[in-house]
Amino acid sequence: MDGLTQFWSYTSFSNITIGHVVMIMVGILFIYLAIKKEYEPLLLIPIGFGILVGNIPFVENVGLQIGIYEKGSVLNYLYFGVLQGIYPPLIFLGIGAMTDFSTLLSNPKLILIGAAAQIGIFLTLVSAIALGFTPEEAASIGIIGGADGPTAIFLASKLAPHLIGAIAISAYSYMALVPLIQPPIMRLMTNSKERLIRMKPPRMVSKTEKIIFPILGLLLTTFISPSALPLLGTLFFGNILKESGVTKRLAETAARPMIDIVTILLGLTVGASTQATTFLNEKSVLIFGLGAVSFMVATAGGVGFVKFMNLFLKEGNKLNPLIGNAGVSAVPDSARVSQIIGLEYDKTNHLLMHAMAPNVAGVIGSAVAAGILLSFMTG
Repeated sequence: MDGLTQFWSYTSFSNITIGHVVMIMVGILFIYLAIKKEYEPLLLIPIGFGILVGNIPFVENVGLQIGIYEKGSVLNYLYFGVLQGIYPPLIFLGIGAMTDFSTLLSNPKLILIGAAAQIGIFLTLVSAIALGFTPEEAASIGIIGGADGPTAIFLASKLAPHLIGAIAISAYSYMALVPLIQPPIMRLMTNSKERLIRMKPPRMVSKTEKIIFPILGLLLTTFISPSALPLLGTLFFGNILKESGVTKRLAETAARPMIDIVTILLGLTVGASTQATTFLNEKSVLIFGLGAVSFMVATAGGVGFVKFMNLFLKEGNKLNPLIGNAGVSAVPDSARVSQIIGLEYDKTNHLLMHAMAPNVAGVIGSAVAAGILLSFMTG
């Protein structure tokens, strides 16, 4: 009987709490949204399943080495890449190898939209401080507004590692929910005339321009924000691998097998970090709420800035405000939303290529913002 009693005490049935049940339901919801609604399945399925893995109840602190927060466990070793900010630069390397900056180079003023969308980061930072978070925690929470999961993880790993789980889940959740969150804001902030604006086709960009851009981009952005070098360095390195034309194998490896492997490890461990006994608390709820506000403000900031730019542009050169939402760095989902909403009002007005310019600018902008925050908070 003593053996049976001990066996029962080690089962999950004996150690389960309401918190575990709640998180397991959240994990199942993520998997459902990924499969049924196709909301970022490459992210939500690893994260959702990771939530299930992280919330299998067990007896803690007895040396079983099971949980992600227990030293010596397999999950803890895999989580090292998150805690030390190793996975995000590798993700950026893959993004750079996949990204075509031609639309941005053909119309450089669109980079301003990516910069304007970062307003969500700084307004949320102030709000988080007002709610009692430390400046370091507030900076890590604010970066959620950039809609860039890897950047959010990178900054949190440096400033608030104890909040990585909540910040990462929040950032990736809102990235996946771009098709639900952004359209109502876009419709609310634009009128019927603005939605029908046709933009000039992008000009052809030469191969020389494409090769020069990652070099100049690296020098300009990292001289402004050296702290963002791990992210921006790998982003532009991946891009020159793609555009040089002589490192095709390296570019394909970075853009496909490598980024897929890192996404699996990142998603699984971020999901597993939501272990109910550590994750479920008041701060996590506040972070999720602040993340939503940050993301909505960033979307509104991008759309509003396009409307502001149009005040100074002549007829024929005006920009369609529906591309403003793409200033956040959820590549390419926010650009797809611009395309979908634009086609609702004009079946022949394709905005995807135009929206990709502020979209990739948002990737750069959020990394620069993270570097600036890191400099201020550790200076």
